[in-house]
Amino acid sequence: MRDPYEVLGVPRGASAAAIKSAYRKLAKKHHPDSNKNDPKAAARFSEISSANEIIGDEDKRKQFDRGEIDAEGKPRFQGFPGGDPRGRAGAPGGGFESYTFRTGGAGPGGMGGGGGFEDILNSMFGGAARGARAGRSSPFEFDAGGIGLDLDLSVAMTVSLEESVNGAEKRVRLPTGKELNVKIPASVTAGQQIRLKGQGETAQGHPPGDLLITVSIAPHAFFKVDGSDLRVDLPITLYEAVLGGKVRVPTLGSAVELSIPKNTSSGRIFRLKGKGLPKAGGTGDLYVATRIILPDGNDAELEALMQKWHDAHPYNPRSDLG
Repeated sequence: MRDPYEVLGVPRGASAAAIKSAYRKLAKKHHPDSNKNDPKAAARFSEISSANEIIGDEDKRKQFDRGEIDAEGKPRFQGFPGGDPRGRAGAPGGGFESYTFRTGGAGPGGMGGGGGFEDILNSMFGGAARGARAGRSSPFEFDAGGIGLDLDLSVAMTVSLEESVNGAEKRVRLPTGKELNVKIPASVTAGQQIRLKGQGETAQGHPPGDLLITVSIAPHAFFKVDGSDLRVDLPITLYEAVLGGKVRVPTLGSAVELSIPKNTSSGRIFRLKGKGLPKAGGTGDLYVATRIILPDGNDAELEALMQKWHDAHPYNPRSDLG
């Protein structure tokens, strides 16, 4: 994935507010619902959401700026001093190869073959260890694979809210450098693990490990997840609040029309049944909270109207607060 600052189009020194503003503008512009004829819109929206998850979060942003995580939120391996940067110690296929040493003579599973620990001793001590081949008991027996290897690989993957509901195919890069196309099942939840058998590390004499993918869901531009329900703030005009009317409301599917009754206060909540997230035995709901938004700038005509109305119809909505 590209540098998240580049994706959101903000400098590295940008404030949290600037990052949030850039994310909201881009998410609105590239949302799949607004670009149904653009097959690349979902990929751009996912990239924007993933970038915001990194630099829109204060802690993750600091980790990224320090080079501790990459653009996908994966830890950057710092290496081991004085050795292979991946700490593999030369093991075939990557991963640590383990051995045990025990007393006893050469035999099945021991040092009877060439190229074992005995040969190392011979090269070090000029044949002092050859007694083992002459029938004398060797002070060591070499047993490969005495401890089972953990060859599983774990990676994190971020998906958009839409992808978590509908499923998707994503490309993941493993710590080994290998890349895979992974099918994300529909209705995946945050924290869920996807296991791909045999796609982990390999080591001679051992079955390949598995790939474990832990899924996280990127914050949405306007939906908030509440269990299997969704919540969204719906901006309405002052005249829509007073006079009522029909207003389009976004959902994870196509937008729907909501009838706003006359004299609707800001903060009133409407429930759209079955427009939330899939759950066992059904689907959650979408809760829509109205937010009255006044026009930008000063409007002398509106102010005069409100003053006239105030003088003729005074009321105090805070009377219950004491």
